[in-house]
Amino acid sequence: MSSNRNSAGNLFIISAPSGAGKTSLMTALAAEVPNLVVSLSYTTRAQRPGEIDGVHYNFISQAKYDELLAEEAFLESATVFEYNYGTSKHWIQERLAHGIDIFLEIDWQGARQIKEKFQQSCVSVFILPPSLSALEIRLRSRNQDADDVIAYRMKKAMAEISHYPEYDYLIINKDFECAKAELKAVVIARRLRNLCQQQHYAKLLAQFSTHPA
Repeated sequence: MSSNRNSAGNLFIISAPSGAGKTSLMTALAAEVPNLVVSLSYTTRAQRPGEIDGVHYNFISQAKYDELLAEEAFLESATVFEYNYGTSKHWIQERLAHGIDIFLEIDWQGARQIKEKFQQSCVSVFILPPSLSALEIRLRSRNQDADDVIAYRMKKAMAEISHYPEYDYLIINKDFECAKAELKAVVIARRLRNLCQQQHYAKLLAQFSTHPA
């Protein structure tokens, strides 16, 4: 896939319950596909072991978050597990304007906000684990949370999962490579839409229009 694109970028909304593997899928695919990046959200929650500020999230205080919210700096904002998450409006708009495709990792609340603002110019994907038991195993394998926290996360996961019918595409992450290939197929299909191709290959198509049938 060529990285020299003239058309506006595509916005891919990616949602999934915690532990479904969405972050790993997006990161792996962004490293593989040219002109595709993962959006970096702002959050008020504390860093987890192994997380790096400015790499996994922009970790900020509640006061700073409230300040950015008041300035309308966020494209969308949501509360998840009692913490705030927001997406920079400027960061997203700047990259889309330069033809860069973006994976936007947000929950169903943020997805609704983005769909209202972008309507037909975005595509939404929901990623599910192969089963609830597999999801619980993945959450426990992190060795980061106590049993009561795991139970709470499973309850919240069920609430998140209930919104999957609102999305354009549904991917079951049973096998990582298979799920990555399916997500890649969504990206490629979006890039190959007629309107996107017309913008991308405007000069080439102009040659054909000079020779009518």
